[in-house]
Amino acid sequence: MTDDLKPKALPLAFFQNPEVLAIARNLLGKHVFTRIDGEVTGGRIVETEAYRHEGDASMTLHLQRKAQQARGLYQPGGTAYLYTVYRVHTLFNITTYDAEHPDTVLIRAIEPLVGLDVMLRRRGLAAVARNLTAGPGVLSQALALTPALSGELVTGPHIWFEDHGEAIANENITASSRVGLEYAGDEAVALPWRFRLKDSKWTSPAK
Repeated sequence: MTDDLKPKALPLAFFQNPEVLAIARNLLGKHVFTRIDGEVTGGRIVETEAYRHEGDASMTLHLQRKAQQARGLYQPGGTAYLYTVYRVHTLFNITTYDAEHPDTVLIRAIEPLVGLDVMLRRRGLAAVARNLTAGPGVLSQALALTPALSGELVTGPHIWFEDHGEAIANENITASSRVGLEYAGDEAVALPWRFRLKDSKWTSPAK
């Protein structure tokens, strides 16, 4: 295997691009891994959502309603931002840009590839299927991501991303509205900031 084909860890600079939409789109086809209690799990990213501090009412409301935990967004790009919704589901976000701009990308789904037995055990499932990692809540459960990891850099040792040399063409990406943002108004719902690989069976259900 040549050096060009070897997986390469994504550096913090990848997440410090000022264009959060570009980061969300460019994460498709990258791989994310966790090492929790010595167990490595991970897979290929097939779905993301972008959230931006400007022109995004959902982010404005999040900063207002979750002011204490949202302080975790004011970190340099490449910092894990994890929080719980409905007292059950943990959402796995990565801060982008810099500490002055609360932009973030939510990882919504992966194609599970590494540590399948571990992920199945964590999810209480008998066989690998779409519902193993298709959706932000189940994804976090499969990867053992909890709010305790919020604030850690996503360059290891517990969370890291890799580039496996896969280039995703624009025609293979679906951009659509984000999920569950009706509370933020029609403009926030209409923003096409959810990115999915068109032919992947591992994305969360379309809504």
